[in-house]
Amino acid sequence: MTSSAKHQPIVSPNLPKPAGPYSPGMQLDRLLFISGQAARDPATGKQAEGIEAQTEQVLRNLERILVAGGSSLQHVLRCGVFLVDMKEFPRMNAVYERVFAGHRPARTTVQVSALPDDGLRVEIDCIAYVP
Repeated sequence: MTSSAKHQPIVSPNLPKPAGPYSPGMQLDRLLFISGQAARDPATGKQAEGIEAQTEQVLRNLERILVAGGSSLQHVLRCGVFLVDMKEFPRMNAVYERVFAGHRPARTTVQVSALPDDGLRVEIDCIAYVP
């Protein structure tokens, strides 16, 4: 039995550049798998400072990739949140709740010992669908 399902990378000129040999996102039929995003502004290359600004930038980077794949934050099914310091959870969570505007995807949040960029406090990945 052969499958007609095909996966393809999500590409667009204004997406954040991956820090390694991976795609910002992959699409399989109507499902989108978005790689963990950092807090670097793709237009300026500068990293946001502080947990609130970083969370906002990370979510905007996720949103750019989702839109390029034909989706949006309102169609996110699950997020993975990686924090360097769990004490920053309440401040990250307040921004996360505001940006998702009432949408409440399934989520896991864990503390990690480090993230790929110096000074990076939070990274978020997600799975979404194309409506």
